[in-house]
Order: sequence, then structure tokens, then C-alpha cells
Amino acid sequence: MPRILFVVSEDWYFVSHRLHLARAAIKAGYEIALLCHGGKHFDLIQSQGIKCYNWTLNRASRNPIKEFQTIVELRKTIADFKPNLIHSVAIKPVVYSALASLKHSSVGRVAALGGLGFIFHSPSIQARLLRPFIARALRWALGGTRAHLILQNPDDQTLFLNEDLIKPEKLHLIRGAGVDVHEFEYRLPSSHNSLVVLPARLLRDKGVYEFVEIARLLKQEHPHLRFALVGDRDEHNPECIPSDQIHAWVEQGLVEWWGRRDDMPHVFATSHIICFPSYREGLPKALLEAASCGRPIVCFDVPGCREVVKNGINGYLIPPKDVVKMADAVLNLCLNADLRNQMGLAGREYVTNNFTDTIVAEETKRIWELAAR
Repeated sequence: MPRILFVVSEDWYFVSHRLHLARAAIKAGYEIALLCHGGKHFDLIQSQGIKCYNWTLNRASRNPIKEFQTIVELRKTIADFKPNLIHSVAIKPVVYSALASLKHSSVGRVAALGGLGFIFHSPSIQARLLRPFIARALRWALGGTRAHLILQNPDDQTLFLNEDLIKPEKLHLIRGAGVDVHEFEYRLPSSHNSLVVLPARLLRDKGVYEFVEIARLLKQEHPHLRFALVGDRDEHNPECIPSDQIHAWVEQGLVEWWGRRDDMPHVFATSHIICFPSYREGLPKALLEAASCGRPIVCFDVPGCREVVKNGINGYLIPPKDVVKMADAVLNLCLNADLRNQMGLAGREYVTNNFTDTIVAEETKRIWELAAR
């Protein structure tokens, strides 16, 4: 029986973005194991027939001793599970999987990057200093004869090819992690006061400050409008919003903070509009889920987001950082229920034709077969 070892940073991320791939693999006859930082989701994962290994990886760590220890743990997992293929997700797992499998030349490797994020696109000094080292590490990790890479949008694909980080024949485009259109079913929104939602981790580059400014602008003349931040802070990320700032916005009555929710179909069912002012994405699963539920989306015209939103059809693409124009688009949808419903139906159709978890699983299995040869 062929064996696949998934290597990811957190168990919650595996459940939300990769569990459906593991289920499809098991159905196709693979044996599956997962190495990740374990938490409350391990029982659920194991109940699916997946062997779980705990990993002490800290995404924010720069401690060489701790990083070496995580590589040792990965090597031990490979020796114990004996995979035919390693499917790693995000930069650290990708590079560490390459290091840990140096003595296992027969093991195929599939790397997946959901987005290039802080290191490649932040203007901060820290990101600029780290970028050349990360680029070299990725170039090496993706250079093996049996290594393949999955990216989610054409902009990231172009960047990797222009930087000569991987050979073109080993680079594959799969748009998004897929969405279960039966779980995220279409529902007509209620007729209550419009609820505008930002479903994302509370990071600066997710556009949280812009979302709050939009709420501030619109609530001056339309105080009945509601704006909700749905997501947790991520203290491992340098872009994390301070908790004091979030509580201040809530106390001012600008936004509601719902925290991380495990009932996102219900969240989207109660919402009317998704406002997503992110600066750049891989291909955001939250937007696919929102569109599947029939919610119009307003976002900046940036990589990843423009893969989901077709301007004027299932939402609006706004020039990056133009908060006033984004506020106008949100207000237009708040005041026009027929337009919201029309765009919501278009979004649902677009997702079911292009972004289902079944489509993504089939495309991913094809790449597994290439890497395992």
C-alpha cells in the first residue's frame, strides 16, 4: 500500500485545508500519516484513519537548536512511517522535509505553498533580510529530481519562474485548497440589517486596519450597519494586530470580534457581504467558502483574490489600498438586496464549476503520481 506523509505546521490548518485530500487518498488506496503541531483536532484526524505524529515546530522560531530538533523529529517520523511520498505545506515544512529526507532518495516530495506571505512581500526590514536566504533554501529544496511544487495563482507562479526557484516542468498550478459545496451550501441571506464580515486571521496584511476604516466611514451615516472580524490573532506572525487595538475598536462600536469560528457555514449564512481587503493571497479558502454560500465579495484587485472574484459579476475588485472606493462598493451592496442575491448566485456557480474539493483532489493525485515515479 503506498504511503503519504503530510507535513504541516498546525493540526487546525490540516483539518481546514488538507483533510479532504487525505480522505480522497485513503479512498484511492493510500495509507496516510500526518506530522504537525498537535492540538484539539488530533482525535478528529485519527478517527479518519490517519496516523498522527506530534511535531514541536514553532512557526516563529529562529532558535537554531530548536529548529534542528524539529528536523530530527521529522527524520524519525520518516524512518518510522516509511512513506513513498511526502506532501509538505508552507515554507518551513517544505525546506525541512527536503533536509530530513536526504538519506531517502526513493521518497517523492510534493511541496505546496498556499501563499508567499510575509517573507516575499512585506516591506519590513526583517522580511527583506530573510528573503534571499529563504529563496536560496527553497531553490535547493525544490531542486531534487523527485520534487514537485504546487502554487495557487499565476502571479506566484510567475515569481517562482522569474527567480529561477524551480524548473517549469516541476511547477504545477492548482487554484486553491478546494471547498465542499455541500457543506457550504447556498442560502438566501436574511432581511435583517446588513452584516459585513472579514473572515481572516487578524493580521495587518489581511487588511484589518482597512476594514475598520471602512466601518468607521460607513457607520457615520449608516449606524445600523454591522461589521464583524471573524478570526483569531496569530502571535507567530509578525503582522499580528495587538489585542489592545482590537478591543479598542470593539469598545468604540466600530466592529464586532467573533474570534475563530468552527461553524463557518453558519457565519456566512448570517452574513450579507464579505469585505476582504487583503494585500496579497495564495487563493483564500474563506473567499471560496463565502462564494459557495452565495455571498458577494468586495476585495482588492491583488493576486489570489482576483482568482475568486470576477469584477461586477460575483463581487467587486477595488484598486489596492483604495479604502474610500471599497467603502462605496460595500455600501452599494448593503443598499441593494437584489444585486447581492444576483452576485451571490453567480459566485455559487463559479465555485461549483471550478473550485470544488473533488476537482482539487483529482488534480493533486495526478501530481502525487508524478512525484512517486
